[in-house]
Amino acid sequence: MKLRSTLGACLGALTLVLSMTGSAQAAEGYFHYKYVDGWGQEQVVTLHDPQSGHCINLYAVGDDDGVPGYGPHNQTDTPVTVYLGANCEGASWRLKANGNPAKDTLELRSVRFGDPVG
Repeated sequence: MKLRSTLGACLGALTLVLSMTGSAQAAEGYFHYKYVDGWGQEQVVTLHDPQSGHCINLYAVGDDDGVPGYGPHNQTDTPVTVYLGANCEGASWRLKANGNPAKDTLELRSVRFGDPVG
């Protein structure tokens, strides 16, 4: 009887641990975007293995008051939704995993990897 109880407790603990690790998964690969800095120079930012399931306001362009970034390229193993607004708000576009670079006319301020929320 003790063996059966111990086995059940171990399986329950393993299930809990496995479910917790899934919530902090990252998209594997690289996500790139461009922006123009204060000196008028084009810069490229690369996110390496970005976290999935959370909104990411992008460096240098993640504020609705500034100029947005552009030309995203999703080279991760996870689809990404790019948003024109900060905090994953406003117009959005879905980019497939390991896709081709988007045109420079596609502007963005924030992204969410994985399934869209809402």
